[in-house]
Amino acid sequence: MIHLDTSFLVRALVAHSSEESYLREWLAGGTPVRVSSIVWAEFLCGPVEESHINLAAQVFPEPIPFTGEDAARAARLFNLTGRRRGSLTDCMIAAIAVRSRAAVASSNPRDFRRFEAAELKVLAL
Repeated sequence: MIHLDTSFLVRALVAHSSEESYLREWLAGGTPVRVSSIVWAEFLCGPVEESHINLAAQVFPEPIPFTGEDAARAARLFNLTGRRRGSLTDCMIAAIAVRSRAAVASSNPRDFRRFEAAELKVLAL
């Protein structure tokens, strides 16, 4: 399973981008691709066109929820990785992916590499 982060989702909606190509390939090959409720919320904060929201909602009709277990794991990740300002959202996305045993696809993989020691798989694209 692959979880997209927000940067990847946004860029996957750009025609002819590498992210769009990867997403099409994964979906055509039957690879499960999901987004978390955290990614979905960030995406909806925009700026984003209504047509892109509708398209993303068709591809990802039910984002994976953020649970209490995820909250505890996100807090551990936040503390383990130096309590970096602005990184809590990435910790939350990583926590959901770890629970789901999913790899994260990001246009900014460096944002997630620091979580690999905590069992997060980051796709090298």
